[in-house]
Amino acid sequence: MKFFKYQGAGNDFVLIDNRDQQFDTKDTALVAQLCDRRFGIGADGLMLLQQRAGYDFEMVYYNADGNPSSMCGNGGRCIVSFAKHLGIIEKSTRFLAVDGEHEATINDTADWVSLKMIDVEHIEKDGDDFVLNTGSPHYVKEVVDLKNLDVFAAGRAIRYNATYKQAGINVNFVEAVNDGYQVRTYERGVEDETLACGTGVTAVALAMAWHHNRFGTYSTPIKAMGGDLNIRFTYLGNGVFKDIYLEGPAKLVFEGLYPGNS
Repeated sequence: MKFFKYQGAGNDFVLIDNRDQQFDTKDTALVAQLCDRRFGIGADGLMLLQQRAGYDFEMVYYNADGNPSSMCGNGGRCIVSFAKHLGIIEKSTRFLAVDGEHEATINDTADWVSLKMIDVEHIEKDGDDFVLNTGSPHYVKEVVDLKNLDVFAAGRAIRYNATYKQAGINVNFVEAVNDGYQVRTYERGVEDETLACGTGVTAVALAMAWHHNRFGTYSTPIKAMGGDLNIRFTYLGNGVFKDIYLEGPAKLVFEGLYPGNS
C-alpha cells in the first residue's frame, strides 16, 4: 500500500490516495496501526483522498485511535498539498470534508496553504473559558506561564470531566505573546498534546477576538509548538465570524510502501 507522510506545523498525518477505493474505510484497526509511532508509520491522524462528484476531491479523516473524526484544519492544509502533488489541482481547490465544503489556495512550491474554514456563529462561556466549534469542538483557556504547563494533565482533566467526557472536546491553552498568541493543545482521539491543531488555533483566534470585542477584519499570528500559523477572519459581532482562513506550512516528509520499504 502506497502512503505519504505529511506535516503541517508539526501536526503529522498519513495520507493515502483512495480514488480507486482499495482502502477498507471500515478497518479502524488498520488505521490505528498505521498511526502507531512504534509499530506503524506514526501520525496524529490518517486521511484518505477520495473522488467526490462536484468537487476536486473528498477528505476523509481518522484520528490516531482509528476512529472517524471531525474536521482537522492542519490535515485539510496537508491534503491540499497532497492533491497538488498528485496533479489533481494547481493553485486553488474546492473539496468536501466532514464539516462541509472548503476552499483553499496553495503556493507554487506546495508548502504553504490558505484554507477557508466554516463560518462560526456561536461562542459559549464555561466559567472564565470559551467553547466553540470550528469544524471540531474546542475549549479555550487563557493561562500564565504556558511553556511550563502540564498540558497532558490539565487538558485531560477538562476533556474527561462530566460535561465533555461522552462526546469529547479538544482543549487549547493560550497565552498572549507580542502581537499574537502562543497555543498548546490537548487533542481528543490522539489523547495527548500535539505540536499543532489547526481548528484549535482557529478557535483561539476567534475566542480572543470575541473576548476583547475586536470587530472587523483581523489577521492573528499563532505560535504552536510545531511552528507558526496565521488566522484571518472578519468578526461581525454577536459571535458571528465569516471569511475565516487558516494559513500555514504543509510539507511532504516522506513516502513509501506499507508493509515494506519505498
